[in-house]
Amino acid sequence: MPGKKSPAAPRDAALRLRSAGRRDALTALYEAEFGLRSAAEILGRRAASGEVEGEPLAVASALITLIEEQRPHLDATLERLAPAFPLASMTHIDRTILRAGLAEVLHSRAAAPAEALAAWTALARTYSGEPARKLVSGVLGTAHREVSTATADKDGGSER
Repeated sequence: MPGKKSPAAPRDAALRLRSAGRRDALTALYEAEFGLRSAAEILGRRAASGEVEGEPLAVASALITLIEEQRPHLDATLERLAPAFPLASMTHIDRTILRAGLAEVLHSRAAAPAEALAAWTALARTYSGEPARKLVSGVLGTAHREVSTATADKDGGSER
């Protein structure tokens, strides 16, 4: 029917809003990598100018807070999962995408980990290219599998 919305429409709209929030968080985190302001300050400036608002602002703000709180753990996890790619030698954008993606996959329940993995992999492809996409996909996929296995073992859902 022409006037009827599909049941997927609200889900698609929510996905678009979360995607916009991820991009907003990424741009603030990337700018903060250069040390002049914190990501929260940068996002606040963009919100004050009306550039970021509503659900994308809430998503970006939550991600930035999560990343700032978990940064030592995220960096240690990245060093463990990608030992051939030391954080200090990564490009700013790759490091930022990996931290953000890992934070969302491991510590956020705002979206399913599989959605977050796909979204950050797509952002890596867009902003850094195919090699970064492969790295992000591999690291986030491994992290997600480790958490899923640990959760299943803890809950007794894993058979051996």
